[in-house]
Amino acid sequence: MKTANRKEDFQPKPAIIAGVNLMLMTIAAFFSYGYAHSSLVIYEDAAKTHDLLRSSLSLFHMEIAGWVVIILTDLIVAWALYKVLKPIHSLYALLAGVLRLSYTIILATAVFHLLIVSRFILDNSGTGEHVMTNLLLFEKFWSIGLIVFGFHLIIVGFVALKAPFIPKWMSILLIIAGGSYTLIHSMYNGLPQYETITATMEIILSLPMMIGELGFGIWLFIKGIQNLHTSRSSYLGAS
Repeated sequence: MKTANRKEDFQPKPAIIAGVNLMLMTIAAFFSYGYAHSSLVIYEDAAKTHDLLRSSLSLFHMEIAGWVVIILTDLIVAWALYKVLKPIHSLYALLAGVLRLSYTIILATAVFHLLIVSRFILDNSGTGEHVMTNLLLFEKFWSIGLIVFGFHLIIVGFVALKAPFIPKWMSILLIIAGGSYTLIHSMYNGLPQYETITATMEIILSLPMMIGELGFGIWLFIKGIQNLHTSRSSYLGAS
């Protein structure tokens, strides 16, 4: 098992790839869940949700396309973060990658239920109850996946703490974000009777949950660009 923490162990190209894909993923998530899904799904009214999906099917298909983008970028990020973290601690880097891959598989399972909803609407073969059942299954699987995702962020944060080239505040923010995801979605799935309290906690913790990984992605991108520029300048100077 290789463990290293020298500044020259930073991998700029994988860092840039991870940063770009994390930012793309965030944009896709804001659209797919923050805009499209929240506009089309009314959990208290299955019939109205069914009608909204029928009248705005193109928007729903765009939402699904956004989730596909998230799945693909998640796969790329799993590889890129492994490359970035491997020189710091190879075993934990592998564990973080496996956890992210597991989360991505669970997310893909969740999105499959959105495809079922699309088929119901296209074929006019499902009732509002059928549609709502699959929308709730999407939420259920995704929420379970976010528990795994939280553990992934915690591992990434702990590995980042060992690296001199990653700011400590960034590492701590990743750990807080990961702990928040795991806590909130464990409560949603394990303590449904406290859903109101959990929802309040989610609002309070939404900021660190949102900026934890996104902030890390922006930092990776900027740091990677700076390192590439420095390396290129050193090479040209030496020549």
